[in-house]
Amino acid sequence: MQFGIFTVGDLTTDPVTGRTPSEAERIKAMIAIGEKAEEVGLDVFATGEHHNPPFVPSSPTTMLGYLAARTQRLILSTATTLITTNDPVKIAEDFAMLQHLSDGRTDLMLGRGNTGPVYPWFGKDIRDGVPLAVENYHLLRRLWRESRVDWEGKYRGPLQGFTATPAPLHGTPPFVWHGSIRSPEIAEQAAFYGDGFFHNNIFWNKEHTEQMVRLYRQRFEHYGHGSADQAIVGLGGQVFMGETEAAAKKYFRPYFDNAPVYGHGPSMEEFTELTPLTVGTPEQVIERTLGFADYVGDYQRQLFLMDHAGLPIEVVLDQIEILGREVVPVLRKEFESRRPAHVPSDPPTHETLVAAGPDSPHNLVVSAREQVSAESESE
Repeated sequence: MQFGIFTVGDLTTDPVTGRTPSEAERIKAMIAIGEKAEEVGLDVFATGEHHNPPFVPSSPTTMLGYLAARTQRLILSTATTLITTNDPVKIAEDFAMLQHLSDGRTDLMLGRGNTGPVYPWFGKDIRDGVPLAVENYHLLRRLWRESRVDWEGKYRGPLQGFTATPAPLHGTPPFVWHGSIRSPEIAEQAAFYGDGFFHNNIFWNKEHTEQMVRLYRQRFEHYGHGSADQAIVGLGGQVFMGETEAAAKKYFRPYFDNAPVYGHGPSMEEFTELTPLTVGTPEQVIERTLGFADYVGDYQRQLFLMDHAGLPIEVVLDQIEILGREVVPVLRKEFESRRPAHVPSDPPTHETLVAAGPDSPHNLVVSAREQVSAESESE
């Protein structure tokens, strides 16, 4: 099972000291977090994509390319790549380039984002969000899998004999996750192509998360990719740890109370009861995280949000140290002891996708058996 860190890259004033880091400091702090993740034995670092204050990561592949040169083993991913407002040609070429620079340590998570105003900034209409996601992703798959693309759609200009450069490393496109917390259409899209589905598992109760993941699993099986329990699922999580629960809550409370994303709302105690946020000891984090599989089933990737709400970078690095040294080793052992033999432990990686060969379903533009059968019958 893969464990790692995901960051939204918020630039938030520390409510205790009153200090706001500069954009340069925040960007470099994110790099330090990625390096620390590798140092303590985590598997994945994922960054969000935002184009509005108070966030700084507007160019994820630039950051991940830099981090690729400073790490050896870490899988470099995104916590959201905006499939709706980014041009699929640019996504195809940027991530293929990152594949080459990182020797294949690259995957990505596609999403529509959570900032409505971003659509007109890039000449799009938010009312087209789902259709944009569907059309753009199908084009992206073709760009990564066909040497010459002739294409015409609704939301961008046509392509005639277009070749994306560079081609994916070893002719193998990166594995794709589809991230969504509220849109069943995106769970359906992930299932149709046999891709991964990621639920950020931060703001919602377990009943909602269970419903979304169950839909994805059912449709994954429907499209012939395997049994429902073999579907590739990732979850987020949010933790702050201390030697005691009281100490953790005392330190984290002012950060929670003033956080732009959830401050000034429910109390920290209410929020931890209703959502997966865990503020307590490493043992409590282990117990809470193991419980995720009770309602979503056995899954393959767990990412934690650690650097938010203005927390000082030195505190964040200490938290990642605890996560890597005390929490994740126990989680790895316990999750694997529960996992049935037929359920994959890890999501696909570049190495496993290359080993599957050029005729594997991953290398097809459309791999859903139902769709392939329908097309064959119509010919």
